Amino acid sequence: MSNPFDLADTAAYAAWREQKLDSAPRRIEDIVVALDDPRALTAGERAALLERCATANMAIYTSNTAGDADKEIPRGLGRQLGLAHLDSHWLTDDDAISPISVRGAEERGERKEFIPYTDKPIKWHTDGYYNIPERTVRGMVLHCVQSAASGGENQLLDHEIAYILLRDENPDFIRALSRDDAMTIPPRLDETGVARAAQPGPVFSVDADGFLHMRYTARSISIEWRADAATQAAVAALAKLLATPTPWTLHGRLEPGMGLACNNVLHDRSGFTETPQKRRLLYRARYHERVTPFPV
Repeated sequence: MSNPFDLADTAAYAAWREQKLDSAPRRIEDIVVALDDPRALTAGERAALLERCATANMAIYTSNTAGDADKEIPRGLGRQLGLAHLDSHWLTDDDAISPISVRGAEERGERKEFIPYTDKPIKWHTDGYYNIPERTVRGMVLHCVQSAASGGENQLLDHEIAYILLRDENPDFIRALSRDDAMTIPPRLDETGVARAAQPGPVFSVDADGFLHMRYTARSISIEWRADAATQAAVAALAKLLATPTPWTLHGRLEPGMGLACNNVLHDRSGFTETPQKRRLLYRARYHERVTPFPV
């Protein structure tokens, strides 16, 4: 059976690569879908979101929900896209959806040390890179209730495009980043001891259904890369790739009522400035499955 992610299967890779690059969007407008209410998609709206996620692993949506702080918006949207199992962790609310806001961090002191809950920029990453394999984050919905007064823009890059660019430069980069111990997240400690054990794993892996998954963070602290020369060269090449916009790097900012539904693509966030009238609030729902068509 052919496998484009098998480094020895050059024919399958060439065919997949050609199709991927031919269809990959180069403007953020190409992945935008206008919705009325994400909680109740029409057949056409749902098909448009699924098509963009199948092509680009992501879709941006607009909607008529600006100012509506209902958490059912991201949860209901996810449910209609085949996203069922939310990734709950110690920083989510009880419903497993995270309100991403500076105010929330101020009110809940345990969040304020984590960069997503501040106004600081966030480097390139995929979500849940510190999770154990059984809790891999494969899908995500990010919904904007309120944007900041200024800043808070995102860059987005389909992880399959990043894979192609690295493999074309040197297949050994992929080989090194596919090792089971390529990237280790050190243990997280609290006042009782080890709150989370060290988590080693690959950057690139292929799931049981043959889809490529990427686990990555560009942060330079609280991360350990395999020390051999091959891995170090691959990490440097990936960092260089992400530091230089590609023709497929998309740029935009989520405004109230907008959101991102994706298969956990690479993304970053610029720093932002708030005013009393414009306090940034996004809802983040992480899932253990990919965006997948299913009967409704």
